[in-house]
Amino acid sequence: MTPDALARYAAAALPRYTSYPTAPHFAPMKEGEYRAWLAGLTPGEAISLYVHIPFCRALCWYCGCHTAVTRRPERLSRYTDALLAEAALLSAAIPQAGPVTALHLGGGTPSAIGAEGLSRVFAALKEAFRFAPGAEQAIELDPRVLTPAIAAVLAEGGVTRASLGVQDIDPAVQARIGRKQPAVQVEQAVALLRQAGIGAINLDLMYGLPGQGLAEVEASARFAASLGVERVAVFGYAHVPWMKPAQQAIDASLLPGPAARLDQAEAAAAVLEAAGYRRIGLDHFARPDDPMAVAATEGTLRRNFQGYTTDTAPVLLGLGASSIGRLPAGFAQNIADERGWLEAVEAGRLAVRRGRAVSADDLRRGGLIERIMCDLSLPRAAIPAETWPRLAPLLADGVVALTADRLEVVERRFLRHAAAAFDAYLGTGAGRHSQAA
Repeated sequence: MTPDALARYAAAALPRYTSYPTAPHFAPMKEGEYRAWLAGLTPGEAISLYVHIPFCRALCWYCGCHTAVTRRPERLSRYTDALLAEAALLSAAIPQAGPVTALHLGGGTPSAIGAEGLSRVFAALKEAFRFAPGAEQAIELDPRVLTPAIAAVLAEGGVTRASLGVQDIDPAVQARIGRKQPAVQVEQAVALLRQAGIGAINLDLMYGLPGQGLAEVEASARFAASLGVERVAVFGYAHVPWMKPAQQAIDASLLPGPAARLDQAEAAAAVLEAAGYRRIGLDHFARPDDPMAVAATEGTLRRNFQGYTTDTAPVLLGLGASSIGRLPAGFAQNIADERGWLEAVEAGRLAVRRGRAVSADDLRRGGLIERIMCDLSLPRAAIPAETWPRLAPLLADGVVALTADRLEVVERRFLRHAAAAFDAYLGTGAGRHSQAA
């Protein structure tokens, strides 16, 4: 690939394809439509739950999540009460709800509601829904605020997997992104979780941060591998200050360029693969015996709003402000504004605000996009005729290649470009996306 082509691909702004159609193409949705979708679910089919708790102790400048900073007990308690009420509302709206096979608590920092709050959430969810034996229960955690009490409650609540945000272990890089977190805090957090009996641990790293170079990226990857965690995700920093004002605190002049970002991503991958991790999809790495690596081998890996997942449930219900659910009929997103969400739930209403019914063509294209994002490959016969003109430049530039019966992604770092070839909506909405490298 020529330097000009490399730069062009790296600088392109594309979705991450955690859904199709993607969130910028959602439209206003009424509660009645959502209730009809819930009532129409097949009795007994598996369900997964995503619980969004949008609070943090401090705001990290790089963060692209929907979150807020608070330590006010009354605010946290009110939000927790509303989560319990929403769980009951959803359960009542589903006739003969099936078993919950996966639970994910995300944020923000879910532990912001404290040990007692987490205990109440776990109890309420298990009262409202029937959990399948062996259901995976995962949570995102900030190592800086993990305590023995929190770890104990997580273990008691049945948490089986924890993801810790690390980003970079270099103090200078941390200072430039507003997140001071000594490496020893991460080591202590991992040890605390393991002592509590939570053995499946993920670490999240980032590249493309201000002032970050190859040395820092490689050191962070070596650090993650040295802890022996089961999975490592290596995300590219998405600088979107028009969406996340806190990112205006980051000195954009220090951000690595597209070519440097590509080099950083590959450097982290080389370190992790040398340490025995298997490279999965766009940005994940897992031990060969981890369920995610097994799913990748068997072709059952999935992709949803949390990224790559082994969750195969046909129904994903979102709880909490801004959370997004996926049902066979389409996508449903809660009110993003905390106050609006609270008022709706406290009034006994499902707090849906936006969504998107999916057509047969959406399902077909979405399935192809998910498979190429997960498998880096598609059967040649499955490719729609109208997609070939969009694939032609990728074939010419060596991003993808054809065998006798398959389309194969050659340049993994441009995987999103391959997926975008199947996106009928790209460029038709008002959404702005992060760069592809």
